[in-house]
Amino acid sequence: MTQHFSKSGMLLVFAFVVFGGGPAGEAADWSRFRGPNGSAVSDARGVPTDWSDSTNLAWKTALPGPGSSSPIIVGDRVFVTCYSGYGTDRRAAGDVKKLQRHLICVSLKDGKILWNKAVASKQSEDRFDGFIQDHGYATSTPASDGEQVFVFFGKSGVLAFDLDGKELWQTPVGTGSAMNGWGSGSSPILYRDTVIVNAAAESKSLIALDKKTGKEVWRSDADNVHGSWATPVLVDVPGGKTELVLNAPFEMWGMDPNNGDFLWFAEGVQDNTICGSLVARDGIVYAIGGRSGSAVAVKAGGRDDVSKSHVVWKKSLSSYVPSPVLAGDRILSVNERGIVGCLDAKTGESLFTQRLSNAGGVYASPIVIGGKAYLVTRQNGTFVMDMGGKGEVLSQNKLEDETDFNASPAVADGKLLLRSNRSLYCIATKSN
Repeated sequence: MTQHFSKSGMLLVFAFVVFGGGPAGEAADWSRFRGPNGSAVSDARGVPTDWSDSTNLAWKTALPGPGSSSPIIVGDRVFVTCYSGYGTDRRAAGDVKKLQRHLICVSLKDGKILWNKAVASKQSEDRFDGFIQDHGYATSTPASDGEQVFVFFGKSGVLAFDLDGKELWQTPVGTGSAMNGWGSGSSPILYRDTVIVNAAAESKSLIALDKKTGKEVWRSDADNVHGSWATPVLVDVPGGKTELVLNAPFEMWGMDPNNGDFLWFAEGVQDNTICGSLVARDGIVYAIGGRSGSAVAVKAGGRDDVSKSHVVWKKSLSSYVPSPVLAGDRILSVNERGIVGCLDAKTGESLFTQRLSNAGGVYASPIVIGGKAYLVTRQNGTFVMDMGGKGEVLSQNKLEDETDFNASPAVADGKLLLRSNRSLYCIATKSN
């Protein structure tokens, strides 16, 4: 069977397996989904492992609407998106024409909202029905280069703002609907002078835009990207080159981020719907996901079908919605039922598997701070786990907020940021 992959009118044909180095300016901040190049690993010091509404809660800020996007941190400012006007109540969705998305800027110091920019919906949105009720209309996490903030609002396109909230440009990337009407979910990333988005739901495309003007730099189309809500990752390969790698249904794809050219593919997560993003280090890319459970490690830098030549190992481990995290020589994942699995990154050997007690559902992706994993559940708080040994649970921390916590955490300067469908929280000791 073949899959047709096109860029700017040119067709590239590659076999389809039917069975089934980061951007500058991110080192100090948490300026995109899951931090520097999506690694979800921080060496921040002094972040609490225990907190409540009365302990180690530095501030709490009510948001003007729900959302599943993660906060980002740029210097002394926090940026987060949410939505209002439609789909905020399961019992009565309201009028879709009133849907607005918001980019909120918050002071990291005290949680004060510095500005709130509302963006009206440009197109008819997917109905507030089925699984879209679980994450809503503000799921993509912003990205920043320290001078601008970029947001992906699905059918309403990609927008750029300066740090004071002035809208600089807005570019459409398609008006299609995701598989099953599940809405948008992937987040933008930055590469050199471009903003790259996985617009699988909107146009079955990966698209790069000039970050200063919003003009399209390249577009790569592929039918099989439909069903991927994953955020791409940038991978340094031998020879000083960088590849853009995407987690797609049944496959992992390597592309040239400079022009969108397709480079290679390998057998990946065995599912037709892909939510979790990839993690990478030392030229190896790791994927964990799928409802039946797939885990694979692939060496980047190949050409065409590298399923036999570049696959390092394949195992079985489930993590349907959350993305994995690679810390030290361990790769950890959690699935939506709260089952945590940990593999040896070099061999794929299982190091431990355990179920978080009373975890409930999990949509957020874990992060690791100083050798400890922070795992946010939807309604039963955040578990802190030792990444060593058999993964001892050190604490479970629950705030008095009955709404869902779907967002992955952000961390910088000793502060941990959590967001629910109601509020943004800053967890920190008094010294921070």
